Amino acid sequence: MKGDMNVLFQPMKIGTMEVKNRIAMAPMGLHSKNPDGSFNQDAIDLYVARAKGGVGLIVTTGIACQNKLDAMRATLATAGDSYIESNKKLTDEVHKYGAKIVLQIANGAGRNRKDGFFMDNDPISSSENPNVWHPEIMHRALTTEEVQFLIQSYADGAYVAKQAGFDGVEVHALHEGYLMDQFSMECTNCRTDQYGGSLENRLRYATETVQAIKDKCGKDFPVLIRYSVKSYMKGFGLDKGALPGEDFEEFGRDLEESAKIAKILQDAGYDALDSDNGTYESWYFAHPPVYMPKACNLADAQYIKKFVTIPVICAGKMDDPEISAEAVASGSIDAISIGRALLADSEWVNKVQTQHFDDIRPCIGCHAGCLERFFSGKNTSCAINPQVGQERKYEIKPADVKKNIMVIGGGISGMEAARISALRGHKVDLYERTDRLGGVFIPASSMSFKEEDKKLIQWYVKQLKDTGVTVHMNTEVDENTIQASNPDSIFVATGSTARNLNVEGANSEKVITAVEALLETKPIGDKVVVIGGGLTGVEIGYSLTKDKEKQVEILEMLPEILQVQGLNSANKTMLQNLVSTYNIGIHTNAKVIEITSKGVKFEENGNVIELEADTIITSIGYISDKTLYEAIKDCGADVHLIGDSSKVSNLMGAVWDAYEIAQSI
Repeated sequence: MKGDMNVLFQPMKIGTMEVKNRIAMAPMGLHSKNPDGSFNQDAIDLYVARAKGGVGLIVTTGIACQNKLDAMRATLATAGDSYIESNKKLTDEVHKYGAKIVLQIANGAGRNRKDGFFMDNDPISSSENPNVWHPEIMHRALTTEEVQFLIQSYADGAYVAKQAGFDGVEVHALHEGYLMDQFSMECTNCRTDQYGGSLENRLRYATETVQAIKDKCGKDFPVLIRYSVKSYMKGFGLDKGALPGEDFEEFGRDLEESAKIAKILQDAGYDALDSDNGTYESWYFAHPPVYMPKACNLADAQYIKKFVTIPVICAGKMDDPEISAEAVASGSIDAISIGRALLADSEWVNKVQTQHFDDIRPCIGCHAGCLERFFSGKNTSCAINPQVGQERKYEIKPADVKKNIMVIGGGISGMEAARISALRGHKVDLYERTDRLGGVFIPASSMSFKEEDKKLIQWYVKQLKDTGVTVHMNTEVDENTIQASNPDSIFVATGSTARNLNVEGANSEKVITAVEALLETKPIGDKVVVIGGGLTGVEIGYSLTKDKEKQVEILEMLPEILQVQGLNSANKTMLQNLVSTYNIGIHTNAKVIEITSKGVKFEENGNVIELEADTIITSIGYISDKTLYEAIKDCGADVHLIGDSSKVSNLMGAVWDAYEIAQSI
């Protein structure tokens, strides 16, 4: 039973702006824009759905204020009347639901810039600094005049936002190591002009920005700033991020300096600190993966709140209502910021307020549908909620003709097909040959850091019950079952089977599959070799060392581990750092030759090596199981092959495949 949620639904003030509750929608990257940079209908629908879902404050994705430095295609510098009119459609619609909306305004990534996002080839920074992604590329220092140009462009951009009906702006950002943050940190600022040297000078870019905005837009116009409290950097480079709880020497901003900065930002005129942690070196604090604990930035946000009176909003896996309510009730923060959880479930806020917690579709921290799609140049969506960013296209509508639907297989894909079919008014029967629903997601969710995955299975089970799906457990489907059921349409979601290791000794009792290891159906010794350095293999290795204190070595045929399509850098980098921290042995370019009485013999870069192992876990991929489909595809019904049984993929592939086909029947 959750505690009192009422505190999250008390109004608050950010400057002159009154927000109806203490829940903000976090700014997230979005490509759904018109050529002039205004939000298109897909973006409007996305934001309005969250306003309708109860959120008090929406902070939009960022837009650049100018087009001369770190130039992007659509900027506020080129915004005209059409931009203002287009965005008034958004702000007017959001306001109908009592929500406030602020536009995030930006002015450069600096050393964070990634390929494909910027139009010019003039890499800039506060000083000469290496690029995060390509450290061989050095970014030049901005001139004093260029800094002042950026400051004025912030003011001009904020004025456009005000004309478009936004309730305020959020300055991006003294956060995540972006350009303004590069000015603030001593490790990235070696300037000798008024924007370098002392802490006050390093913050001058930020303080003069808010002053310029207030001068242009009025003292009462609310200005928030996106602020990373602590950097969690050990140096430059994607392998230099610190982990939660790690004892390390801070290379960037520490808490002592952060307390001073928070006070300076408040005194300069900022109306709220929208806080998180990290830089691109420690990207996983700002974009916490599944391996991050809940409320991973809360303690640091609570620390800086001691030094300011303006509201402090905390982001970073704040989607546990009990933790969030307790933090706000204590006064140690003023509000929470929710990002991906509002993508997974647009009604998150309303469901928390009415305490329908079991109906909240949980975010599983995969980043596959949101951050990874954004950085791939695709529209932001959600792995488990295909409607995100496509609210109109993927609206669930009643079917014109109600049908008899048979779903074979109770994994995620099968349950999603059954859920959507039932919501559209079809009569649905789901058949599962085992005594549990969830399929391969059951072992996948068994690790200690996969609590949200477990909740997703529970959510699906409840949705099937609530939508009236008839579930047949412990039932094998054959041609006789189909004939007796007489379905109009059949979804075959029989999943996949593990690939077999094809080397001498592979039948040894030492060799077990990834599923057997995850379900603990076979014993696992102290010395473990995992064959396969994809996501599942590496997660198993991490889980065994972290939770079972096993000694683990991972063998991977490719030159690197975690070469997985759709795996976001935040997830990958954190998992790589965890592998290093837990001293998991990694062998790449490794070809297994033989399973021996001692363990595993393999070839690595031309050398034959033998590792001792009590247990050998194979995680070398899966093969679609099309056996039943081939047997029944000509049975007279409309038969659809979905999920891994059609094509082995990730969770996003399984959900989206089922959703799209179920929508078409």
